[in-house]
Amino acid sequence: MALFLLLIIVAIVLGIIGAVVHGLFYLLIAGIVVLVLDLVLGGVRLRRGRRHPPR
Repeated sequence: MALFLLLIIVAIVLGIIGAVVHGLFYLLIAGIVVLVLDLVLGGVRLRRGRRHPPR
C-alpha cells in the first residue's frame, strides 16, 4: 500500500512540474505514465487478494 501511495505522489509531482515549467512537457507525460502503471498495479494486487477460502 505504501508503494501505491508513493507512486501516486510521484505521478502528481511530475505532472505538476511538467505542466507548470515551460519546456518540460515530457515530465507531464512521464507523470501520466507512472499514474496509469500504478493504477494497473493496484488493480492487479486488489484482484489477486480476493481469494475465497475453500468450503
